[in-house]
Amino acid sequence: MIKRLKRFLWLTIAIIVVISFSIGLMETLTAQQPSISHPLTSLTEVEISTAVSVIQREKKLSEMAAFPLIALQEPDKEEVLNFTPGKVFGRKAFLVIYERSENKTFEGIVDLRSKTLSSWKEIPSVQPAIANSEYELATQIVKADPRWQKAMQKRGITDFERVKISWWAPGILSQQEEATGNRLCRGLSYYKGKGWNYYGSPIEGVLATVNLNTGKVASFIDRGNVPFSKENWNYDTKSLGKLLSPLKALKILQPNGISFQIEDNEISWQGWKFRYSMHPRNGLMLYQVTHKDGENIRPVLYRASLSEMVVPYGNPQPTWSFRNAFDVGEYNLGLLANTMELGKEIPENGLLLNAVFANEQGEPYQMPKVIGIYERDNGMLWKHYEYNTQRNDVRRSRELVMKMTVAIDNYDYSINWIFHQDGTLEVQNELTGIVLAQGTAAQKQSDDDSYGRLIAQNIFGVNHQHFFNYRLDFDVDGQANSVMEMNVKALPMDEKNPLGNAIALAEIPLVKETAAVRDLDMKSSREWMIVSAHKKNALGAAPGYMLMPGGNSIFFPVEGSKIRERAEFATHHLWVTKYKPTELYAGGDYPNQTQPEQGLPKYIADDEALMGEDIVLWYTMGVTHIPRSEDWPVMPVHEVGFKLVPRGFFSRNPAINLPE
Repeated sequence: MIKRLKRFLWLTIAIIVVISFSIGLMETLTAQQPSISHPLTSLTEVEISTAVSVIQREKKLSEMAAFPLIALQEPDKEEVLNFTPGKVFGRKAFLVIYERSENKTFEGIVDLRSKTLSSWKEIPSVQPAIANSEYELATQIVKADPRWQKAMQKRGITDFERVKISWWAPGILSQQEEATGNRLCRGLSYYKGKGWNYYGSPIEGVLATVNLNTGKVASFIDRGNVPFSKENWNYDTKSLGKLLSPLKALKILQPNGISFQIEDNEISWQGWKFRYSMHPRNGLMLYQVTHKDGENIRPVLYRASLSEMVVPYGNPQPTWSFRNAFDVGEYNLGLLANTMELGKEIPENGLLLNAVFANEQGEPYQMPKVIGIYERDNGMLWKHYEYNTQRNDVRRSRELVMKMTVAIDNYDYSINWIFHQDGTLEVQNELTGIVLAQGTAAQKQSDDDSYGRLIAQNIFGVNHQHFFNYRLDFDVDGQANSVMEMNVKALPMDEKNPLGNAIALAEIPLVKETAAVRDLDMKSSREWMIVSAHKKNALGAAPGYMLMPGGNSIFFPVEGSKIRERAEFATHHLWVTKYKPTELYAGGDYPNQTQPEQGLPKYIADDEALMGEDIVLWYTMGVTHIPRSEDWPVMPVHEVGFKLVPRGFFSRNPAINLPE
């Protein structure tokens, strides 16, 4: 009897230990796995690992297989719009897999709930974004090449460790390169010298093209020895020597705390509510942007993102003419995001958020402090001074800013989504970093240098452009929307307009996709309005949001040029398409070594109707950069952007009732 009792006690203790261990394990796993409360929540580290393990289990990948892109497979739009908290929803991951040994690209979709491979297909004749390991591989290949070594020695460089090679996607291909279909990259050489800032010392005229499939130099150009700057262009405070007198402290404080709320990836502020995501390709994106109007939650945008960029350089020399970077699709802009610091990229009252990505081996990692969010003062919001009573009514403007910064080799960009209290949503891109320099023997500017400007002795800044395309999936008061083009004109003098002062607005509906390929026109103060197709405001007009352009440019590469064919999205400022979930990138899904007329030209080929439909606006804005000496060694920030402004959306100024 006693033996049985002891056995029972030991068994009970063992069961308790097992249960305690299991509970502890579950608590640990729960702590490691962030809550997934919404279909648009970004992939977690656990989900990334699950997706990769499913691919590796189902497909025989080689040791050279790479994962250039792993991201959330966005759920069906209707599923998201109909989602309610607590409701079960699907989770899928989208993966791009590149087999370099076979030069093949695959796309896979993994169902994370069932841990199964729901889709797998080869995408023929495309090249995904350049991967980090390929930069190191290409460097080893080039530095071992006798032609490159001889080119360095001709320039008096014998220590090859003092040469930095910067790698670019191949850009414009020759007919022979196109015919092979091989994966290529092109290397620019810089002399590091005594300083760490090597961008001021380009080894001009040397260009190596590497075949990443064969591991060999595919072609090599040396156009002869060109002098390069031997100066130290370091710009740290010690290198600069005497500094300007420091300004007195300027503190930005919020003693009562921040005014915005964050719950998972949803942010609320001053009537605005939206979700955000950090995508490995697009970078910082917005979803389900709504505004509270009284007791009504009114949708404005379903999804908004930077879709593509192109940076064409305007020098026809063969070591320059290939340079036309598609920075989003060729390099995965989101993966190049920088860690930011309070009091630097964003003010000290800001908040820094992390993002989860995957490296090319498919391993998840957390990138710290790559999303900044903060409030800032922006002067007056509205004011009126009444002379008769000397009454002065004024409200100051507060803005909510979400920011990411990214370095793409020599250039730096920031992407800013700015929410205003008057219902305006603004996009502002900041351009800074180091001008891509060309080596030259020149010490002074020559009138013959029409392709750019001398910005320092032996350093030439080449004329170039930066074009950004934003994909804006509008849902203004619902999915049924239309687009109106607004043109202003002065009316001629006649009996109805005897003083010639009449100004008339004409609104033209953009009814088909091919008719909705439009350009800015300063003479008519052209803007575009996205309106609800079925709803009316209190004045009987369709509520809408207006796209108000900021500074812009035209795309200068001429008709027939290769880059114009590859970057056709940049040749017009506005495109409108009927919503399709697979149409995400203005330059096409795979702009690296792409064929002509990908992306937007293909999307509008079926010329679908746009009136009263779920529509997407694609807005292109550009900067033409003629470098100047003040841009060197690091250029001051240049801003370019646009605004989405309510027009008939609210019944009055939505910020009129702000307290003093």
